[in-house]
Amino acid sequence: MTQWIIFSSELYYFLCGLAFLGLSMTKRSNPQQDYFFALVLASMGVVISLTAVRLEGLIFFEVYRVDLFSQVFKVMLAIGLFLIICICSELDGIEKRHHADFYLLLFVCTLAMMMLVSAMHLLSIYVALELSSYSLYILVALRRAKDVGLEAGIKYFLVGVFASAVMLFGIALLYSATKATYIKDLIHVLPGVMDKPITVVGLLLTLCGFFFKLAVFPFHFWAPDVYQGAANQTTAYIATASKVAAIAILTRMVALTGNGSMYLVHVLVTLSIISMTVGNLAAIVQRDIKRLLAYSTVAHAGYVMIGILSMNAAGYASAIFYALALLVMKFTAFLVIIKVADDGRNLEVSQLAGLHRRSPLLAMALMISVFSLAGIPPTIGFTGKLLVFAAAMQKGYFTLVLIAMINVVISLYYYLLILKAAYLLEPDEEQPMLHISPPIKMLTGALVAVMVVAGIFPHHLIELAMAAVRVLIQN
Repeated sequence: MTQWIIFSSELYYFLCGLAFLGLSMTKRSNPQQDYFFALVLASMGVVISLTAVRLEGLIFFEVYRVDLFSQVFKVMLAIGLFLIICICSELDGIEKRHHADFYLLLFVCTLAMMMLVSAMHLLSIYVALELSSYSLYILVALRRAKDVGLEAGIKYFLVGVFASAVMLFGIALLYSATKATYIKDLIHVLPGVMDKPITVVGLLLTLCGFFFKLAVFPFHFWAPDVYQGAANQTTAYIATASKVAAIAILTRMVALTGNGSMYLVHVLVTLSIISMTVGNLAAIVQRDIKRLLAYSTVAHAGYVMIGILSMNAAGYASAIFYALALLVMKFTAFLVIIKVADDGRNLEVSQLAGLHRRSPLLAMALMISVFSLAGIPPTIGFTGKLLVFAAAMQKGYFTLVLIAMINVVISLYYYLLILKAAYLLEPDEEQPMLHISPPIKMLTGALVAVMVVAGIFPHHLIELAMAAVRVLIQN
């Protein structure tokens, strides 16, 4: 009985998936009913995840660990799913008959990512990663504009299959070097064999699967096409929840190496620098706002890598904090996009013209989220970058931090282009006022408050992140 209590969050989302599987198999089509049902289930999921945050234990022959580190990320995933469903009341990018399928895949993908952050066996990690990935491939292809959605889904699938094959080969190399597949065994064996080339190569190839999820160079090529081709709500989910799971498992895997290998550190530093630079430079020339945010995601993957490659408690804690910051910042930006493009179309940056008159609240939320993404104080994005850079400075990575700060300055240009469109440009034709429902107004206000308050008073969140890291390092 104790085992099932420990597994309560995952079991709940499994049952939610079954419920929507049953709904998807019926002939009736009631999108509004599906939406309210999904919203209620997602809100209950947040409550269940919060109540289970202090649970801990090993289950399923020790291939599954429940601890504070994994539970913190499960709460973030539950909140991420709830937020995404909150903006699905007008799901025009998906055909009505597929709405139940859409929610089914969201719950299944969230379940898979929850299992990913608790998996303690290389094969269970691989299976959980594949389950989440295949759910996303189908979600992308569900877009009403079939040619666009299918093309993006196929590109996503092809890059994902390649990354999956590389990861599986890396797992084979790791096993041949360590003779271990359990994470608890790798923790003891891996630091002692990190000087062997086969170990470093195996670990890097294994990490490729997580680089793909996080959109780290060179596994980022899918991001702009998938962000642009998927329905707006699907893109929001990929940009938020899936990145939280990727940061969790990447942090756990890098923590296995102890103080790490210089070869591994050099590779991670190189990938971080290239991701930041390529992401920011490519974002400058984008006109479609979802493509711009895709390249922004690549740049942020480079920033969060700085914390992870620091390989100390402060670095891992900064990565956890940055995961929460990305969740809030990116979701707020996509909330504005979805409300402006309420018919499900893609939105260009220039089409934000006059937003400050059409909806002052959405314009303010966009401004705060953009400031936060750019790392301007006193927002949560500034605090996240500060923690990441401070952790790297503790390890003496001054040059890396300097390059990162130069990239932050570069990113200011395209972020300010968004604000210029929203506040300074006038639309070619008079646009009607945007109708925002009271619940969405409350949600928008809450997100703005979180981005500002967590940036000014991050103490409790940092303490929680440090407590989760202590559990990670001890285990």
